[in-house]
Amino acid sequence: MSDRADALASELAYGEKRRLEIGLALATKPRVLLLDEPTAGMSPGERSETVQLLKRIAASMTIVIVEHDMDVVFGLADRVSVFFNGRKIAEDLPQAIQANADVRNAYLGNPAS
Repeated sequence: MSDRADALASELAYGEKRRLEIGLALATKPRVLLLDEPTAGMSPGERSETVQLLKRIAASMTIVIVEHDMDVVFGLADRVSVFFNGRKIAEDLPQAIQANADVRNAYLGNPAS
């Protein structure tokens, strides 16, 4: 965001404001970065920029994300935990989660039902 360094926060686009918030959190030098829906409400372009930022951050620290956008989850995660009705139903590598029948049934419905 160096090209926007002179802009007031109120002048930033929504996605830029969210990335600024991430920067503010990083300024505290956390050991773990906790994010809740970091891409919620973003346009596809903003979401892509934020995912790229989070990938760079993840190279040097642990990030725990609560996220419902599965494209974001699968684009970022090394491990995925899936909760349904307050209960963990799966935890595994992203590829295994994508193929997990319990996860598909919980979130996509059971076609045999």
